[in-house]
Amino acid sequence: MKNIFAIIGPTASGKSNLAIKLAKELDAIILSADSLSIYKEIDIASAKPTKDEQDGILHFGIDIVEPNENFDVIKFISEYNRALNYAQEHNKKLIIVGGTSFYIKALTQGISHLPVATIDQKKLLKEILEDKDKAYRYLQQIDLEYSKRIKPNDIYRLEKALNIYIITREIPSKYFRNNLPVPIAKDLDIYEIAVDRETLRDRVKLRTKKMISMGLIDEVSYLEHKYTRAIQAMGAIGVVEVLDYFDGKLNISELESKIITNTMRLAKRQVTFNKSQLNIEYKESIESIYRSII
Repeated sequence: MKNIFAIIGPTASGKSNLAIKLAKELDAIILSADSLSIYKEIDIASAKPTKDEQDGILHFGIDIVEPNENFDVIKFISEYNRALNYAQEHNKKLIIVGGTSFYIKALTQGISHLPVATIDQKKLLKEILEDKDKAYRYLQQIDLEYSKRIKPNDIYRLEKALNIYIITREIPSKYFRNNLPVPIAKDLDIYEIAVDRETLRDRVKLRTKKMISMGLIDEVSYLEHKYTRAIQAMGAIGVVEVLDYFDGKLNISELESKIITNTMRLAKRQVTFNKSQLNIEYKESIESIYRSII
């Protein structure tokens, strides 16, 4: 087997437990590919493995930025390189695990090189992005072709496109054609956990109950008080529903139900993305993947 491989699957499918079990047997380290686990202080809402659950396995990609700091795919790739260097220097295998498959796609398919903005250009971009709808209409005016590829609420790609235009004065569609992405881990083996919907719903229900009993409401209250609702992480599933609970839009029973419903919708989107965007090496149950790797 290869020294680097990835385990993906819908949320609550058991990825972390499988990765830790494999890491112990293979003498491996783990890189978390999860867009919420990267934040410090967001422990319950992210369902990141606790120190006890990590069971002595070194994890990268967990607790690396403050909740009010920006994190993007470029920074994830930097964390990947940090984990890879450690694995190679210490003769260990590297297991990448997580539900943010966009990060996995970036590794296997690459991303286009982005130019560096000046202070004035960053200021201009910030001003344009203050009104997201207006910013999207601006993108339509300068590059209708590229605007059709993204949704108006796709802030990441909207910002990237306008950033390119402001710096280079070249429309994004042309820039991307002239700066094709270079794969970083082109031959990465990807194992996807397959789980039927009813089993997954049961797992989501159990996890949601556990999160609430562990203090999810108190965690969100603390985050809101310290960082306000303006930060990106406050829009995560499990957080936004608690904020609705604070606002009187949900009672405690409805809170639990809403988190379960939204988590299942996320799981559906994850499965669709994995099927359409990634080259899956192996898709089976946790037990079959374990036997295949070991």
